[in-house]
Amino acid sequence: MRKIIGITGGIASGKSTVTEFLRQKGFQVVDADALVHQLQKNGGRLYQILVEHFGEKVLLENDELNRPLLASLIFSNSEEREWSKQTQGQIIREELWDLRGKLAQTEDLFFMDIPLLFEQDYASWFDETWLVYVSRDTQLDRLVKRDCLTIEAAKARLSSQWPLEEKKKLATFVIDNNGSREQLLSQVVKLLEGGAIHARA
Repeated sequence: MRKIIGITGGIASGKSTVTEFLRQKGFQVVDADALVHQLQKNGGRLYQILVEHFGEKVLLENDELNRPLLASLIFSNSEEREWSKQTQGQIIREELWDLRGKLAQTEDLFFMDIPLLFEQDYASWFDETWLVYVSRDTQLDRLVKRDCLTIEAAKARLSSQWPLEEKKKLATFVIDNNGSREQLLSQVVKLLEGGAIHARA
């Protein structure tokens, strides 16, 4: 029986550690962020829309998008966040749906890593949803260190997503990442074994 699992979390919650582990085990994982990256490349569906909306100030000398500037413009303004959610969100949704359909034809089990899975109503796409969870203090600390942000900038980033405490109420399974990497991955293994999900040899 085919099974599709959605994986989500928050910024700096450790989701990429989980998805990389799943790939190493032989599973297909669709990465929504990587898809957005492709769509925002020169010639991609999102590229022209963003340049038309923000102007050429968001372009680097090589005509690629200045992603840090783009992120700051969107994250620091609630109206721009809403515009991005509506405009970019619809195109991203269409592209992810196409990928989901293609994989459903060839894979008995696959995963889709979608940061805004609950915020943008993707939950109905999946048989299960897995949430990679950390406390807010841990999340804030990791984000500041990872992206070299000020506390204020990090809080602005976090405010663009629902608190992980809210997502805990909606997820099928919660994977706690407040401990070590080994503790994190052992929970993933248990979920795979509990659902009789086996990686390819």
